[in-house]
Amino acid sequence: MQGCWLNRKGTPTCTLFMAGWGMGPEPFRELLPGDRDCFFCSDYRDLALPDLGWIKEYETVDLLAWSMGVWVAAATLAIHQNRFVTRTALAGTLFPIDDRRGIPVPAWMAMEEHLDAAMLKRFYASMFEDEQERQRFLAHRPTRSPASLREELTALRRHVNATGSVQDIFTRRIVTRRDRVFPPRNQLRAWGKKRCDQHQWSHLPLFTIEICL
Repeated sequence: MQGCWLNRKGTPTCTLFMAGWGMGPEPFRELLPGDRDCFFCSDYRDLALPDLGWIKEYETVDLLAWSMGVWVAAATLAIHQNRFVTRTALAGTLFPIDDRRGIPVPAWMAMEEHLDAAMLKRFYASMFEDEQERQRFLAHRPTRSPASLREELTALRRHVNATGSVQDIFTRRIVTRRDRVFPPRNQLRAWGKKRCDQHQWSHLPLFTIEICL
Protein backbone atom coordinates (compact mmCIF):
# COMPACT_ATOMS: atom_id res chain seq x y z
CA MET A 1 0.00 0.00 0.00
CA GLN A 2 1.21 3.49 -0.86
CA GLY A 3 0.53 6.51 1.34
CA CYS A 4 1.16 10.21 0.88
CA TRP A 5 -0.07 13.58 2.10
CA LEU A 6 -2.52 15.51 -0.04
CA ASN A 7 -2.76 18.35 2.48
CA ARG A 8 -0.56 18.85 5.52
CA LYS A 9 -0.89 22.34 6.95
CA GLY A 10 -0.93 21.54 10.63
CA THR A 11 -4.70 21.82 11.08
CA PRO A 12 -6.26 20.12 14.13
CA THR A 13 -8.35 17.76 11.97
CA CYS A 14 -7.32 15.16 9.40
CA THR A 15 -8.95 12.70 7.02
CA LEU A 16 -7.45 9.33 6.22
CA PHE A 17 -8.70 8.71 2.66
CA MET A 18 -8.56 5.11 1.44
CA ALA A 19 -9.02 5.37 -2.32
CA GLY A 20 -10.23 2.74 -4.75
CA TRP A 21 -8.48 0.45 -7.20
CA GLY A 22 -6.49 2.07 -9.98
CA MET A 23 -5.91 5.32 -8.15
CA GLY A 24 -3.02 7.59 -7.29
CA PRO A 25 -2.94 11.02 -5.67
CA GLU A 26 -2.92 13.07 -8.88
CA PRO A 27 -6.70 13.62 -9.37
CA PHE A 28 -7.35 14.42 -5.71
CA ARG A 29 -4.76 17.02 -4.78
CA GLU A 30 -7.04 20.05 -5.24
CA LEU A 31 -10.31 18.52 -4.08
CA LEU A 32 -10.15 18.59 -0.35
CA PRO A 33 -11.36 21.34 1.95
CA GLY A 34 -8.46 23.51 3.06
CA ASP A 35 -9.50 23.42 6.71
CA ARG A 36 -8.28 19.85 7.27
CA ASP A 37 -5.23 17.79 6.45
CA CYS A 38 -5.54 14.59 4.42
CA PHE A 39 -3.45 11.43 4.18
CA PHE A 40 -4.12 9.40 1.03
CA CYS A 41 -3.74 5.63 0.53
CA SER A 42 -3.85 3.67 -2.75
CA ASP A 43 -2.18 0.83 -4.67
CA TYR A 44 -3.25 -2.29 -2.78
CA ARG A 45 -0.90 -4.81 -4.35
CA ASP A 46 0.07 -5.46 -0.75
CA LEU A 47 -2.01 -4.57 2.29
CA ALA A 48 0.77 -3.44 4.60
CA LEU A 49 -0.30 -0.09 6.04
CA PRO A 50 2.01 2.90 5.75
CA ASP A 51 3.18 4.51 8.97
CA LEU A 52 0.14 5.98 10.73
CA GLY A 53 2.01 7.38 13.70
CA TRP A 54 0.91 10.87 12.65
CA ILE A 55 -2.62 10.14 13.90
CA LYS A 56 -1.67 11.06 17.47
CA GLU A 57 -0.78 14.60 16.31
CA TYR A 58 -4.44 15.49 15.58
CA GLU A 59 -7.38 16.39 17.76
CA THR A 60 -9.77 14.70 15.31
CA VAL A 61 -9.13 12.08 12.62
CA ASP A 62 -11.87 10.79 10.31
CA LEU A 63 -11.78 7.83 7.94
CA LEU A 64 -13.20 8.03 4.42
CA ALA A 65 -13.03 4.79 2.44
CA TRP A 66 -14.14 4.82 -1.18
CA SER A 67 -14.84 1.99 -3.65
CA MET A 68 -12.35 -0.89 -3.12
CA GLY A 69 -10.91 1.16 -0.28
CA VAL A 70 -14.01 0.21 1.74
CA TRP A 71 -12.95 -3.42 1.89
CA VAL A 72 -9.27 -2.54 2.34
CA ALA A 73 -10.09 -0.24 5.28
CA ALA A 74 -12.20 -2.91 6.94
CA ALA A 75 -9.50 -5.53 6.39
CA THR A 76 -6.60 -3.44 7.70
CA LEU A 77 -7.95 -0.82 10.12
CA ALA A 78 -10.30 -2.78 12.40
CA ILE A 79 -7.76 -2.76 15.22
CA HIS A 80 -7.33 1.00 14.79
CA GLN A 81 -10.99 1.92 14.36
CA ASN A 82 -11.32 3.70 17.70
CA ARG A 83 -8.74 6.25 16.57
CA PHE A 84 -11.30 7.67 14.12
CA VAL A 85 -14.21 9.88 15.16
CA THR A 86 -16.20 8.95 12.04
CA ARG A 87 -15.71 6.10 9.59
CA THR A 88 -17.48 6.54 6.24
CA ALA A 89 -17.89 3.92 3.50
CA LEU A 90 -18.61 5.46 0.09
CA ALA A 91 -19.57 3.55 -3.10
CA GLY A 92 -18.18 0.21 -1.96
CA THR A 93 -19.03 -2.84 0.15
CA LEU A 94 -17.47 -5.46 2.40
CA PHE A 95 -18.02 -8.01 -0.40
CA PRO A 96 -16.21 -6.25 -3.27
CA ILE A 97 -16.03 -9.16 -5.73
CA ASP A 98 -19.48 -10.69 -5.52
CA ASP A 99 -22.32 -11.10 -8.01
CA ARG A 100 -24.96 -9.89 -5.55
CA ARG A 101 -23.13 -7.66 -3.07
CA GLY A 102 -20.23 -6.11 -4.96
CA ILE A 103 -18.70 -5.92 -8.42
CA PRO A 104 -19.98 -8.97 -10.36
CA VAL A 105 -17.29 -11.61 -10.80
CA PRO A 106 -17.45 -11.68 -14.64
CA ALA A 107 -16.89 -7.91 -14.80
CA TRP A 108 -13.93 -8.14 -12.43
CA MET A 109 -12.33 -11.02 -14.32
CA ALA A 110 -12.80 -9.28 -17.67
CA MET A 111 -10.89 -6.27 -16.33
CA GLU A 112 -8.18 -8.45 -14.81
CA GLU A 113 -7.67 -10.49 -17.98
CA HIS A 114 -8.01 -7.80 -20.65
CA LEU A 115 -7.05 -4.47 -19.10
CA ASP A 116 -5.23 -2.17 -21.48
CA ALA A 117 -4.95 1.61 -21.90
CA ALA A 118 -8.25 1.88 -23.81
CA MET A 119 -10.21 -0.22 -21.29
CA LEU A 120 -8.69 1.75 -18.42
CA LYS A 121 -9.79 5.05 -19.96
CA ARG A 122 -13.33 3.66 -20.37
CA PHE A 123 -13.32 2.56 -16.75
CA TYR A 124 -12.23 5.96 -15.50
CA ALA A 125 -14.86 7.64 -17.69
CA SER A 126 -17.58 5.35 -16.32
CA MET A 127 -17.08 6.78 -12.83
CA PHE A 128 -18.81 10.04 -13.84
CA GLU A 129 -22.05 11.27 -15.36
CA ASP A 130 -21.03 14.89 -15.76
CA GLU A 131 -18.77 15.42 -18.79
CA GLN A 132 -16.92 18.35 -17.20
CA GLU A 133 -16.08 16.26 -14.16
CA ARG A 134 -15.03 13.35 -16.37
CA GLN A 135 -12.65 15.51 -18.39
CA ARG A 136 -11.24 17.13 -15.26
CA PHE A 137 -10.39 13.73 -13.87
CA LEU A 138 -8.89 12.48 -17.13
CA ALA A 139 -6.72 15.60 -17.34
CA HIS A 140 -5.18 14.66 -13.98
CA ARG A 141 -5.55 10.92 -14.14
CA PRO A 142 -3.28 8.63 -12.11
CA THR A 143 0.10 8.08 -13.74
CA ARG A 144 0.28 4.37 -13.02
CA SER A 145 0.71 1.90 -15.90
CA PRO A 146 -1.94 -0.63 -16.99
CA ALA A 147 0.50 -3.38 -16.00
CA SER A 148 0.66 -2.16 -12.40
CA LEU A 149 -3.13 -1.92 -12.32
CA ARG A 150 -3.54 -5.47 -13.60
CA GLU A 151 -1.22 -6.58 -10.81
CA GLU A 152 -3.38 -4.70 -8.32
CA LEU A 153 -6.55 -6.35 -9.62
CA THR A 154 -5.02 -9.81 -9.24
CA ALA A 155 -3.62 -9.01 -5.82
CA LEU A 156 -6.93 -7.62 -4.57
CA ARG A 157 -8.84 -10.70 -5.72
CA ARG A 158 -6.34 -12.90 -3.90
CA HIS A 159 -6.48 -10.72 -0.77
CA VAL A 160 -10.29 -10.87 -0.73
CA ASN A 161 -10.38 -14.63 -1.24
CA ALA A 162 -7.71 -15.28 1.39
CA THR A 163 -9.15 -12.93 4.01
CA GLY A 164 -12.78 -13.99 3.86
CA SER A 165 -15.29 -11.95 5.85
CA VAL A 166 -14.21 -8.63 7.34
CA GLN A 167 -15.65 -6.56 10.16
CA ASP A 168 -18.04 -3.69 9.48
CA ILE A 169 -16.12 -0.85 11.11
CA PHE A 170 -18.14 1.98 9.56
CA THR A 171 -20.30 4.58 11.27
CA ARG A 172 -21.81 5.74 7.96
CA ARG A 173 -22.44 3.88 4.71
CA ILE A 174 -23.24 5.82 1.52
CA VAL A 175 -24.84 4.08 -1.46
CA THR A 176 -24.29 5.79 -4.81
CA ARG A 177 -27.52 5.29 -6.77
CA ARG A 178 -26.07 6.21 -10.20
CA ASP A 179 -23.01 4.02 -9.86
CA ARG A 180 -21.78 2.09 -12.92
CA VAL A 181 -18.93 0.35 -11.10
CA PHE A 182 -20.47 -1.01 -7.87
CA PRO A 183 -24.10 -1.70 -8.88
CA PRO A 184 -26.42 0.25 -6.55
CA ARG A 185 -28.65 -2.78 -6.03
CA ASN A 186 -25.65 -4.77 -4.86
CA GLN A 187 -24.59 -1.99 -2.49
CA LEU A 188 -28.06 -2.02 -0.94
CA ARG A 189 -28.01 -5.80 -0.56
CA ALA A 190 -24.61 -5.63 1.08
CA TRP A 191 -25.48 -2.97 3.67
CA GLY A 192 -29.24 -3.29 4.08
CA LYS A 193 -31.55 -0.36 3.30
CA LYS A 194 -31.96 0.66 6.93
CA ARG A 195 -28.22 0.87 7.55
CA CYS A 196 -27.15 3.17 4.73
CA ASP A 197 -27.71 6.61 3.21
CA GLN A 198 -28.69 6.71 -0.46
CA HIS A 199 -27.68 9.53 -2.82
CA GLN A 200 -28.16 10.08 -6.55
CA TRP A 201 -24.42 10.17 -7.16
CA SER A 202 -22.11 8.48 -9.64
CA HIS A 203 -19.25 6.25 -8.51
CA LEU A 204 -16.90 9.15 -7.83
CA PRO A 205 -18.92 12.06 -6.42
CA LEU A 206 -15.94 13.86 -4.93
CA PHE A 207 -15.90 16.47 -7.69
CA THR A 208 -19.39 17.71 -6.85
CA ILE A 209 -19.46 17.39 -3.06
CA GLU A 210 -17.01 17.99 -0.25
CA ILE A 211 -15.52 15.03 1.54
CA CYS A 212 -18.30 12.92 3.05
CA LEU A 213 -17.93 13.38 6.78
